[in-house]
Amino acid sequence: MMHKQTLQRALHNLAEQLNPDTLIHPILHSSTCISLIKQCKTIKTLNSLHASMIRSHLHLNLFFSTNLITRYSSLGSISHSYSIFSSTQTSDVFLWNVMIRCFVESSCYDRAVRLYCRMKEYGIRPDNYTFPFVVKACGHLQDVKLCRVVHGDVIEFGYEYDVFVGNSLITVYGKCEQVEVSRQVFDRMSDRSLVSWSAMIGAYAQNGFYKEGFSVFRMMLSERIKPNRVVVLNVIPCASSETDADEISRVIVDSRLDLEQSIQNAAMLMYSRCGRIDIARRIFEKIPDKDLVTWSSMIEAYAQADKPIEALDLFKQLNLQKIQYDYVTVLSVIRACSSLSSLRQAQFIHGFITRCSFQNELVLETALIDLYVKCGSLEYARKVFDRMRKQNLISWSTIISGYGMHGRGREALRIFNQMKETEKPDHITFVSVLSACAHAGLIAEGWSCFDSMTKDFGLTPTSEHYACMVDLLGRAGQLNEAREFINNMPIKPESGVWGALLGACRIHSNVELAEFAAKSLFELDPENPGRYVLLSNIYKSTGKREEADRIRAVMNRKGVKKAAGHTIIEVKNKMYKFVVGDKSNPQTELIHKELEILMERIRREGYVPDTNFVLHDVEEEMKEKMLYLHSEKLAIVFGILNSSPGSVIRIKKNLRVCGDCHTATKFISKVTGREIVVRDSHRFHHFKGGECSCGDYW
Repeated sequence: MMHKQTLQRALHNLAEQLNPDTLIHPILHSSTCISLIKQCKTIKTLNSLHASMIRSHLHLNLFFSTNLITRYSSLGSISHSYSIFSSTQTSDVFLWNVMIRCFVESSCYDRAVRLYCRMKEYGIRPDNYTFPFVVKACGHLQDVKLCRVVHGDVIEFGYEYDVFVGNSLITVYGKCEQVEVSRQVFDRMSDRSLVSWSAMIGAYAQNGFYKEGFSVFRMMLSERIKPNRVVVLNVIPCASSETDADEISRVIVDSRLDLEQSIQNAAMLMYSRCGRIDIARRIFEKIPDKDLVTWSSMIEAYAQADKPIEALDLFKQLNLQKIQYDYVTVLSVIRACSSLSSLRQAQFIHGFITRCSFQNELVLETALIDLYVKCGSLEYARKVFDRMRKQNLISWSTIISGYGMHGRGREALRIFNQMKETEKPDHITFVSVLSACAHAGLIAEGWSCFDSMTKDFGLTPTSEHYACMVDLLGRAGQLNEAREFINNMPIKPESGVWGALLGACRIHSNVELAEFAAKSLFELDPENPGRYVLLSNIYKSTGKREEADRIRAVMNRKGVKKAAGHTIIEVKNKMYKFVVGDKSNPQTELIHKELEILMERIRREGYVPDTNFVLHDVEEEMKEKMLYLHSEKLAIVFGILNSSPGSVIRIKKNLRVCGDCHTATKFISKVTGREIVVRDSHRFHHFKGGECSCGDYW
C-alpha cells in the first residue's frame, strides 16, 4: 500500500492544484455532497467543489471520493480521477474497481490492465465486478495472450461460473477471433442470462460463423427464452436465406419488437442480403418517421442488392428531406456508384462531397479513390490521392490495388516502394501489390515482395497471399511450380488458392491439373457456380464434351445455377444492359446492321474469330455468328452509335470478358479510333489503337 508520506504529499499537491482560497462553496455538509457532485457540469465547477470538500474534510470519506473519481472521469479528466485514487490509502476492492472502470470508459485500456496487475501485487483480491472491466480492456487491446492470463485468474479466484464474468469472456474471445473459446465458456456456464445468449450469437456473427449463430438462436428459443432487441440485432446478420429472414421476422413480431426502428432498419438489410429487396423496400415505406439511419439502411440495402440506380434515386430523395446526413450515408452511395461504374455519377458524388463538410475526410477520400478506380479512371483516382492532406495504409493499398487492376503493375510497385518510406505495409497492402504483380506478369518482383513479408516486416502470409502467388505462377504458365508451391504451403489451402490454380488451367488448357484443383474446390466451395462452369468450359474447349455435360448435370442435380452474363453501358445519363443475342433495345436493328459492318472491317485488319469460346455443339459458321452477338460487342456498337466521335466508350461486364471479345475489341479500337475501357469481374482493360493495357496477359 502507499506510504503515509506519499499520501500526505499527494493530498498537498491536490490541494495546491485546486486552490481552496478561491472557493465558491462554503463549508459543506455530507447530506448535500453527492447531489452537488452530480450537478457539476464542468471541470472548473467540480474543482471548486472538490476544494470545498478538502476544507470540510469530506474527501476522506471513501464513498464521496468514489463519486468524485467517477465524476471527474465522466467529465474527461482521468488525471484528476487518478490523483484522488492515488491519494486514497485503501485496500477496498470497490474503489480499485471504480478506478479500473474509469480507465476503461476513458479508453485507457493499458492503464486499466496495469492497475489490475498492481492490485494483485498489493494482495487485493479481485471480485466478480473487477473481471468484466479488465476483460473488456483486454478485448480492446486485442491481446489474446493477456485474455488467457486474465481468464486463468478468473478460474483461480473462483469466478469461472459467474454469469457476468462469463458473458465478458464470451464477448472478448469473440472480438479476438477466438470464437471456439467463446463457445467453451458458454457451454460451461451453469446459469445463462439473456446477455449470455446474445453474446454468444454476437461472437459467431462477428466472426462469420452465421450458421452456428443461428443455431444458438434457435437453441435459445427452444428453451423458451424471449429475445430482446440486442439479441435480434445480433442474429439478423446470421440470416442467409429468405426462410431464415422470415423466421427471425416472426420472432420479432411475437416479441413485440416490430415497431423498434433499429430492428426495422436492420431487417431491411437482412432481406436485401437474402435476395428480397422488395420486402426491404416495403419495410422502409411503412416506417412513418424515417430517420437518417433508416434512409442510410435502405440506400445500403440497394447497394448490397446491386441496384445502384435505385440507391442513387433514394439518395436524391433524401436530399429533399430536412435531414442532416453524415459520411456513413455518403459511403453507401459511393458503394452503389462503384457497382454502377459510372464516371459521371462518380464526379457528381465527388462534387457533392467537396461542397459539403463531412467528418472522417480520410475515409471518404479513400472511398473516392476506390470509386474512380472502379469507374475506369486512374487519372481522377490519382488526383484525389495526391491531394489528400494525409494518407494512411488503406489509402495507399487502395491506389496500389487500383494500378494493379488496370494492368499497371510496375507503377503499383513504384507506389509501394514510395509508401515504405513512411508507412509499414500490412497484410492488405501485400495482397494489393502481389495481385498487381500477378496481373502484370512480374514474376521476380512478386517473389521478392512475397519473401519480404516475413523477412523485412515480420508478417505471416495468409491464404490470400498464397492465392496471389499461385495466380502469379499460373498466369505465367508455371503450372507445375504453382502445384509444388501449394504442396509446400504451411497452411491448408483454401478455396481462393485452388480457384487461382483452376483459372490458370483455363488459360493454359491443362485438363489434368484442372480436375485436381476442381476436386478440392467442390469440397471447399460446393455452392459456387463459377467453379463448375470453369471446369465445364475447360472440358468443352479441349473437346471433352461428355465430361462437360457431366459437370452440367451435377450442377442441375445440386441446384447450382450459372450467373447470366450481361454488359452495361451508360449513354446520355441512362444505363443500358445487353445480354448475348439481345433484341430488347429499341435500336436493335441498327445495332446488328452496324455490327455486321464493323466485324467485316476488323476481319480485313486481320481479326480471326476464336470459336473455342463458343461452348455449344453447332456448326463453325453458326459459332462465328454466335460470337458476333456477345453482349460486349453489342454494347460497344451501341456506344459507338450514340456518342460523339473520339469520346471514350466505357462498358462493364459482370463476368470475365470473353477471349474472342478481347481480341475483337482491340481491332475495333484500331479501326474506329476510339478508346474503349472494359471492366470485367477481375480487372480493367484499356483498348486504344489496337492494343490493350493488359498486354494480352490476363
